[in-house]
Amino acid sequence: MNVSLSVWLLTVAGLCVLIAADFFIGRKPHDVSMREAGIWTAVWVILACLFGVGLILVGGGGPGGEFFAGYITEKSLSVDNLFVFVLIMAKFAVPSQYQQRVLMVGVIVALVLRAVFIAAGAAIISAFSWVFYIFGAFLIWTAWKLIQDARKGGTSDEHEEYEENKLLKAIERRFGVADRYHGTKLWVEENGRRVMTPMLVVMLAIGFTDVLFALDSIPAIYGLTQDPYIVFTANAFALMGLRQLYFLIGGLLKKLVHLSYGLSVILGFIGVKLVLHALHESGVHVPEISIPFSLGFIVLVLAITTATSLWATRRQEQH
Repeated sequence: MNVSLSVWLLTVAGLCVLIAADFFIGRKPHDVSMREAGIWTAVWVILACLFGVGLILVGGGGPGGEFFAGYITEKSLSVDNLFVFVLIMAKFAVPSQYQQRVLMVGVIVALVLRAVFIAAGAAIISAFSWVFYIFGAFLIWTAWKLIQDARKGGTSDEHEEYEENKLLKAIERRFGVADRYHGTKLWVEENGRRVMTPMLVVMLAIGFTDVLFALDSIPAIYGLTQDPYIVFTANAFALMGLRQLYFLIGGLLKKLVHLSYGLSVILGFIGVKLVLHALHESGVHVPEISIPFSLGFIVLVLAITTATSLWATRRQEQH
């Protein structure tokens, strides 16, 4: 798509308005009910679908199909990321009424980081077409690693305990951390010294964690579309509903026992698609995988993964 600067600015402004509205509605700390989470999850999904339909009307089926394929892929990868968010919340003992504020700031940090990664990826791809080989190989390796981790005991074992990284520990040592939460405050005075609150630490933990998540999600969506506008908007809509999705399916995460297998198949598929595209760009006559086929394949894999996960969990509960 040939997206003008004015369209980019309008899109970013529109997303900022939506984020501001979401923040204003949930500004008061409270426990999020299933009804509230369900309503707002539906709102974000509807908004994403409307945006995708708008792309189809303006740019045709190609851009619209790329958006929906990218959105569904990023959304499914985000669900897997929720496992880690649950552990981060437990690690720092975040009070339930403050969890939505933590996730809101975490999502904003994630959007900024993703924008940087997307811009860097677009610049690299435009300059070096061979980078598709690297992206493809990395996704295939990631898919294999997911399968290996799942065979060792599943997603729950992989994320059994969250460990703070060295950078976060260094920040804590440098600035100090208060011994308890102080509402939604990020900094407080303690013994004559300005220190971070646990609220700020957990926000940084989620932000740093998303950097790792972006390492596979950004190459994955670039395997479905090379349009930076579609890559950015698909990521934005997938992330912006993540806070509500956390509260909606938090109790169901443990039942998605086959999610890692499904994601590994999707990432492996996109990795192969990237390699084929790289070969095609190099002048080798190989078949390329179309967007309609990619979209159908991703939806089918996620449907089968969800169905088999719920079936396996039900059988385990019965025994």
